[in-house]
Amino acid sequence: MSTNPTPTIKLNSFRKGLLTFLEEVGAVTQFAGRFFSQGFKPPYEWREVIQQCYEIGYRSLPLVGITSFIIGLVLTLQSRPTLVEFGAEAWLPAMVGISIIREIGPVITALICAGKIGSGIGAELGSMRVTEQIDAMEVSGTNPFKFIVTTRMWATTLMVPILVILGDGIALYGAYLAVNLKGGISLTLFFHQVFASTEFSDAIPSIIKSYFFGFAIGLVGCFKGYHSKKGTEGVGRSANSAVVVASLLIFIIDLIAVQITELFGLL
Repeated sequence: MSTNPTPTIKLNSFRKGLLTFLEEVGAVTQFAGRFFSQGFKPPYEWREVIQQCYEIGYRSLPLVGITSFIIGLVLTLQSRPTLVEFGAEAWLPAMVGISIIREIGPVITALICAGKIGSGIGAELGSMRVTEQIDAMEVSGTNPFKFIVTTRMWATTLMVPILVILGDGIALYGAYLAVNLKGGISLTLFFHQVFASTEFSDAIPSIIKSYFFGFAIGLVGCFKGYHSKKGTEGVGRSANSAVVVASLLIFIIDLIAVQITELFGLL
């Protein structure tokens, strides 16, 4: 009598996948601990940090601005019919403003940064690993982790919140234009209605979690690129996995942030 080996194969595959996942989590945690142990110790690579802030922040602003503008425009156009049906069209600026500031603005901006910045860092560091530039820095006595990794992680942590704030402003302006497509309202009145219904408890948690979004993007991008496998195929895999993992972490961090703010009565 023959036995079916399929359940055993599936169980072994599950165990192997779980073990790989736990090893990956442990390696990322160790990588983050190394950042905290070296990122706060002199000497500081200020020039490289500023350069990375320019590359990560300024060069990402056009994409963030265009996407945020479209999000504000589309959100307003899609919300108007429902509010008109219930006779609450006057609440449109307040509803759109709270939605953008609390949730949509930070998450969408972070996802854009995960796609552009995370993949860029993963591919860049992966190329440096493949071409043995990192090995050459180690041989020459330079600390490649401090010069390459910590500067990029600091840049993403600092610049993503700034991009979120700018993206929120652009999205609100797009919402203002959408409101004026079927009705007349001044820019002053629109933003007065938005800020009249918005409190610091709406903006502060969003900005705080944006720092964690930026840290996660930098951490995953640097980790995947720094530990890239040999060959050009490994560079592509590093860039792709950096985007996927960073995007997943953004949603997990956002879920945790919502639970924490609700626990402390900030929502």
